[in-house]
Amino acid sequence: MSRQTIVLLLLANALLFATRCAANLHLPINAPMPTAAPSATSAPAPTSATGASPTILATRTRAPTATPLATTDFGSAERDITYCAINGVALKLDLYYPKQSNGKPLPVAVNVHGGSWRAGDKARSDSAPDIPDLLERGYLVAAVNYRLAPSYKFPAQIEDIKCAVRFLRANAARYHLDPDRIGAWGCSAGGHLVALLGVTDPQAGFDGAGGFADQSSRVRAVAALSAPTDLTLYDAVARANMLEQVFGVRTPNSPMLARASPITYISKDAAPFLIVQGDKDEVVSIKHAEKLYERLTAVGVSAELTTVENGRHCFPSESAMRPSRAEISRIIADFFDQKLR
Repeated sequence: MSRQTIVLLLLANALLFATRCAANLHLPINAPMPTAAPSATSAPAPTSATGASPTILATRTRAPTATPLATTDFGSAERDITYCAINGVALKLDLYYPKQSNGKPLPVAVNVHGGSWRAGDKARSDSAPDIPDLLERGYLVAAVNYRLAPSYKFPAQIEDIKCAVRFLRANAARYHLDPDRIGAWGCSAGGHLVALLGVTDPQAGFDGAGGFADQSSRVRAVAALSAPTDLTLYDAVARANMLEQVFGVRTPNSPMLARASPITYISKDAAPFLIVQGDKDEVVSIKHAEKLYERLTAVGVSAELTTVENGRHCFPSESAMRPSRAEISRIIADFFDQKLR
């Protein structure tokens, strides 16, 4: 073993020890923030039973789970930033910075977690395996929380996500981001919400009153994974509880379900879409993806449909899945490179 290798191993062990100590003390151990992104002053992230701070980053070979922070995956992080406050509810997001930057304002990838609009958290996203590829390619990743049903019924969820996009644009200089290069992706309910981001303008009535009204909530590119896009396709009997808790309805022909469906708003002005859908999805039928793709391409919007063979809902990694989970992450990163670079 060479001397250089030994030194690197010693440094790695020292960093691991320091990281664990800092996690127990709730102190950041990451590299310094870019000068345009001041440190957050909010409370530290909650800890798991083992004392390690949960993070959105997860291994690419497993279903997304909260894992200890891996400092090698990104340059620095800023957590629990209040992006909007609605009726006394403080809405939070986390920012993850890439390790390297050319000094220019960063393109942004907004991550929206799933959970049937009723559960989930920015630190435990179904699409967490996609984060490392985006950071390696120089994206600033913004992981966003939103108000959950049944306490807050739709359209609270999309109003919050739109407010997050407006907040990022309004604070572009502070966080060293490019307001003209913002994309969004998510799986399941997160896929539904980013799809709405990509097809709606203020006339849809979803911008709400969270603030930053002078900023646009539109995004330049959307990757929708396992996304329900026509909510009238839901089995109203099997999903009656969810429909009641989230949308306040119990029948598939309710005007509210049409209002909440991304396909309702498709026009030639929609953002480019990447649609990723498993052919074995047990939660969202592939009809949602096919219908979205057909409607987008019919009006001339750039859209790609990737059907994942043997892919289940939100793509838990399995050997029979094609493309693999790691390949799906690269497909998403390639798509954002094409549309945001």
